[in-house]
Amino acid sequence: MAEEHLTAAQQAELLQAAEEARKNAYAPYSHYQVGAALLTASGRIYTGCNIENASYGATICAERVAVAKAVSAGEKDFVALAVVADSTQPGSPCGICRQFLVEFAPQLLLIMGNLQGQVKVGRLDQYLPSAFN
Repeated sequence: MAEEHLTAAQQAELLQAAEEARKNAYAPYSHYQVGAALLTASGRIYTGCNIENASYGATICAERVAVAKAVSAGEKDFVALAVVADSTQPGSPCGICRQFLVEFAPQLLLIMGNLQGQVKVGRLDQYLPSAFN
């Protein structure tokens, strides 16, 4: 089961890092702030927040910011990703982010949370079956 790949403490650490990253989000249009924390096989955690733009196509999601930071630092082996948003249900990566993530880790552990403390855990391949590759 996906939850067994990380301890509860590791999952909590990633959720906390994602929640902290969320505070830096630039979301003047949607007001929907998202934070992400990506754990790599080296043990490093890369965080990201969503950055909106008046030209919506130029907006970048928190998950892709975290991946871009990791890849630009030479990391391409991803273990888990936590996403936190202020939503009624735990935040989930959008379709573009799912496709972006599957490029590197089709079975990536996803830890999705919200500010109310709800958490949902699954694997990327469950959220993007039959991914384009």
